[in-house]
Amino acid sequence: MDARYRSRDLGRKAVDVDALKRSFLEWLVYSVGKDSKTATRRDWFASGALSVRDRVVDRWMDTTRGVYASDAKRIYYFSMEFLIGRLLSNNLANLGLTDACREAVDRLGLRLEEVLEAEPDPALGNGGLGRLAACFLDSMATRNLPAYGYGIRYEYGLFEQRFDQGWQVEFPDNWLRFGNPWEFARPEVLYPIHFHGRVENFIDTKGQERRRWVDTETVHAMAFDTPVVGFGGETINTLRLWSARATSDFDFHHFNDGDYMKAVESKVLSENLSRVLYPNDATAVGRELRFKQEYFFTSASLQDILRRYMQHHQNFDALPEKAAIQLNDTHPAIGIAELMRILLDIHGLDWDKAWDLTRRTFSYTNHTLLPEALETWPVSMLERVLPRHMQIIYDINARFLEQSWGRYDMETIRRLSLIDENGERRVRMGGLAFLGSHKVNGVSALHTDLMKRTVFADYHREFPDRITNKTNGITPRRWLHQANPALSRLITSRIGEGWITDLEQLASLRDRVDDEVFVEEFRRAKRQNKKRLAAYIARHLRIDVDVDSLFDVQVKRIHEYKRQLLNLLQTVALYNQIRDNPLGEFVPVTKILAGKAAPAYHQAKLIIKLANDIAGVINNDPQVRGRLKLVMLPNYNVSQAEIIMPAADLSEQISTAGMEASGTGNMKLALNGALTIGTLDGANVEIREHVGADNIFIFGLTAAEVQDLRQGGAFDPRQVVAANPHLKRALDMIATGAFSPDDPGRFRPIVDSLLNGDHFLVTADFEDYRNAHAAAAALYRTPRDWAEKAILNVAGMGWFSSDRTIMEYARDIWNVSPVLPMAGEAD
Repeated sequence: MDARYRSRDLGRKAVDVDALKRSFLEWLVYSVGKDSKTATRRDWFASGALSVRDRVVDRWMDTTRGVYASDAKRIYYFSMEFLIGRLLSNNLANLGLTDACREAVDRLGLRLEEVLEAEPDPALGNGGLGRLAACFLDSMATRNLPAYGYGIRYEYGLFEQRFDQGWQVEFPDNWLRFGNPWEFARPEVLYPIHFHGRVENFIDTKGQERRRWVDTETVHAMAFDTPVVGFGGETINTLRLWSARATSDFDFHHFNDGDYMKAVESKVLSENLSRVLYPNDATAVGRELRFKQEYFFTSASLQDILRRYMQHHQNFDALPEKAAIQLNDTHPAIGIAELMRILLDIHGLDWDKAWDLTRRTFSYTNHTLLPEALETWPVSMLERVLPRHMQIIYDINARFLEQSWGRYDMETIRRLSLIDENGERRVRMGGLAFLGSHKVNGVSALHTDLMKRTVFADYHREFPDRITNKTNGITPRRWLHQANPALSRLITSRIGEGWITDLEQLASLRDRVDDEVFVEEFRRAKRQNKKRLAAYIARHLRIDVDVDSLFDVQVKRIHEYKRQLLNLLQTVALYNQIRDNPLGEFVPVTKILAGKAAPAYHQAKLIIKLANDIAGVINNDPQVRGRLKLVMLPNYNVSQAEIIMPAADLSEQISTAGMEASGTGNMKLALNGALTIGTLDGANVEIREHVGADNIFIFGLTAAEVQDLRQGGAFDPRQVVAANPHLKRALDMIATGAFSPDDPGRFRPIVDSLLNGDHFLVTADFEDYRNAHAAAAALYRTPRDWAEKAILNVAGMGWFSSDRTIMEYARDIWNVSPVLPMAGEAD
């Protein structure tokens, strides 16, 4: 632990082994209400979390004092997701207490790993968006930046994924079933959130025409705070999550009449707002609930920010100098209209002043080029649910288009408009976020360039200085120091522990590729991690995998553009090669896939079933003799990723070029010594630049070639398939039921989608992808050469630290500086 942050600085609570052991026992008895003889692993986790929390709280308060004393500008990060992962292991590592805690737990007759595994993953996100937000929170605290994360305290996550005969089945992810020892309920922090109602005009005392929103339905947002521990324990920031509370618990009149369901109906409907992450939006009711969720947390957060700001300021003139609000994707974009409403209707500012303050306060991160992922909401829904906000959006749009009128043709004007008039009239939330922000950033160099040329081309022409690039990064604390202790210890033994907060120091590992002792220890660390993953697979799926085989990993949300299907087709082609040459020498390969499909995304769920059906055939074929295994792990989450990432040899990053904004899984896998096989998409482009073109397997069409192929109209997937016997055979097997004899036509929709259009160009990239796999297998035959390239991948990943990303945001977008804590009076 850094000498600056010994026991007094870590919260005036002793951090020696005896003190930790005593805290564990005291919390177990006086909070959990158990003794050591009857305590379960979950009880020990709760007492351990509360013991560590004790050592955080004072420093947390010191951080707040420092920010208030300096009246510093704060960062407010708005995100629908925060996939923060288990916090006990993370906080122990960031406080430097892991070894002391391990010894304390050992003296109690326990294993620390068993205690850590009792903690559920907080179900506050689904994929890359939430994992990125969690990395950013860690970096902001580590870099002493004054910051709040704002989101929703979901009672249930997206879902717990299980497989029933290979099909994805969704179950409630009740992560709060046993409480959450890390959070602090703030019942006194309660804000009204309004819906529906109507807007009326009136004349204020100054004779100005004003509007007010009346006759609304009201829900309350209650705050729950979780401390965010920076590495070293110096700065402790806050993640504030909102939980919906009804304005009254139940209707006493209905209760006395015996209508008990009616008595609590209003409470249940109100509190649904924070019930589930991403309610199914396949129905109108689900879409409205999702939109209400977005407004719910955004409005509560803005009320909280303005309340904090007004404690020290008489007017709003300095708001952009004291608050930087970052919109993580379009989900919180309604906040632009909400801040305008508050400034206009509640505080009486004129339009121009309110708009200037709003635009200078907000900035927006775009995460997608997929049109369907850029949110739009029906105008009719907004007029009903948020009538005043719809008026404000109309006004924003009218004033903007008035400036553009006469300079563009009508088609361009239609594209610039915040209202999409094609078919059902819809509000373009990406456009609202763009117009209402002073900076708009992409998340990789390629993505940002494509933003300028595609989805925001017209806005970019209007505001050429607004779009900027901030390539994503990952926190080295969780994704190497914590997740991969074997490699972390090896690196520290050679270059010291400075890399944990300055990842660029990994570059010095390039000098170690000729150090045979280091290379051998690196290989040993990788094998240790592979053994851990193999044990996990055996325990959960009862499948034995060869630890010395090539671990080929694709873990991410199941989506057609991410092309798990391309991976499966190559798997079938390899399977056929092995069967055709039973005496041939093949590099043993273990294919590992994981990821969830959205409940209403039927094609993605069919791909999961296909993966499991292919695995059932391959893994049980005696002719293969273990030279190829396919494993589909259920319920992918952060904790599972922490086991998979360190064990991977090959990292599958194979999205259709031009469709992945950035990716962060590619960074985590490379940082842990996996070689990437991928297209030139998202951050793969920059990874190649940093690790070296010779240390990555690039294949397939470029983004420009994809665009040309689609626009040219000459691409015929049937011709491609007919010309490629390996691809044709694999598709024929899938289409005719070789992997689904119980239902031969089950996967016909997948094959038809490829033969009739193949929008994601799976067939076009197949042969190049297969050749890239052959190159990877050939390299794996020479373990020393593979290890050298893996080390060079680790050494080249320093630039991909979220610390670098966050400091670029702070400098170029937020204009926020670090603030050191201010110690209060000693106890």
